[in-house]
Amino acid sequence: MRAVLVYTSARLGIFLATAGVLWLTPMQKAPLFLLLGALVISGLISYVLLSAQRDAMSASVVAGLSRRRSRFQESRAREDA
Repeated sequence: MRAVLVYTSARLGIFLATAGVLWLTPMQKAPLFLLLGALVISGLISYVLLSAQRDAMSASVVAGLSRRRSRFQESRAREDA
């Protein structure tokens, strides 16, 4: 769960920083374009900079799902017996 929070907060931070930088440009007069530009640019930056965090988050999610799946199978087997 920690990996998910770290990745999400890093993505949000990159988005806010990008929006802040774009606010200093003439884009501030068109807020929709500013947000769309920040979304696209921060997505590209995150794709490059956060690959390790994305892999850690993915591994965490997969491990959690496999634990839940195995617990479900165990409880189902006990119920059938």
